[in-house]
Amino acid sequence: MLYTKEVIEKTTAWIEGDIRAKAWLQTNNYEELVQLRDAVSGHSKAVEYLLIHKHPVLAAFVNAVWDDKKAFKLLMDKKEFHWAAMANFINGDDKAAAFLFKNNLKHYAELANKIVEKIRRESDENSNFFNSGPFKINS
Repeated sequence: MLYTKEVIEKTTAWIEGDIRAKAWLQTNNYEELVQLRDAVSGHSKAVEYLLIHKHPVLAAFVNAVWDDKKAFKLLMDKKEFHWAAMANFINGDDKAAAFLFKNNLKHYAELANKIVEKIRRESDENSNFFNSGPFKINS
């Protein structure tokens, strides 16, 4: 499914934490894109939402982001090339970003870039050993 540029831009803003973008997505019945934010972080309830509410392309995208080859194949089989390219870009394939730009889908490339930043940020937060175990800082 190809979303409009405005919808993807609002999703990108929501990935960055913009509460107004989240409200806009919900008001305009794009709850699946609201859930995408948590789904790419591996939150099972968000992925479950995508599956229960019949958004298999987004669920496959989330799995493809985490290097699930079957999910990537599903995206390709369903001709969801922009979601497949985003997953590949997130997994480090610069040619995938070029594909998005070439096909006038820059907004999808920007969304993928923000998802990469979010995943890296969360990974960095979870790897701070000074705030865990015997090194836990008490506030």
